[in-house]
Amino acid sequence: MVQELHRHDFFYILALEKGMGNHEIDFTPYEVCDNSIFFMRPGQVHQLTLKAGSSGYLMEFNPDFYYPHDNTSHQLVRKASNVNLYQLDADRFKTFLSVSSYIFKEYNDKQEGYHEVIKANLHILFIELVRQNSKSHSANTNPYTLERLEEFLELLETHISTHKQVSQYAEMLNLSSYQLNSITKTALGKTCSELIDEYIILEAKRFLLATSNQVNQVAYHLGYEDVSYFIRFFKKHTGYSPEAFRHNFR
Repeated sequence: MVQELHRHDFFYILALEKGMGNHEIDFTPYEVCDNSIFFMRPGQVHQLTLKAGSSGYLMEFNPDFYYPHDNTSHQLVRKASNVNLYQLDADRFKTFLSVSSYIFKEYNDKQEGYHEVIKANLHILFIELVRQNSKSHSANTNPYTLERLEEFLELLETHISTHKQVSQYAEMLNLSSYQLNSITKTALGKTCSELIDEYIILEAKRFLLATSNQVNQVAYHLGYEDVSYFIRFFKKHTGYSPEAFRHNFR
């Protein structure tokens, strides 16, 4: 199976019991292997090559299917989808595969209440992934810091076209700019401004490589009315003009 670079507006989970190939998500390459789970959020771009003999489950669902009005579920899927690749041990993957198989059966049978059964089982899968992610964090990591960082990164995805100042995100999080910078530097070793700039560039790359939008359309999408300023900003951070980047990397 070969999928060229494209963008999704839904959640995407690929759980592979057996797998060989390559998977690039947001321009980060990953090797496909056994007992691996790829989790993508809406808005991310990817390209995938799966070799013959790979087996597992592919699940796709819209955000409003899983958590239309439930803050707890929202937080859970946010935490789980914050990691694009999970590599589980055999026992934990067996649990994940068993629940995925049950979801597949419910989806095919479509008996009364199957939507709710699927949501309940997705909830179990996300808890498993969050547990796996928690194991990889240092015991000294402050859960409060991680929670606020995740909130900030989610706000970036939602508001990047209209909000580009640290103070704007700090206000939405009821923090001072100093506090928000402290959180990002502690967790990622980067200032809040650096993360904002990185996300603008990532979003620009997504549009340049995964869509046919013109450079001025990409600039407008990202909130830049001055297209020449956007071009200078992009070149400063990548070394390429947007057109040259598209030409060289597409």
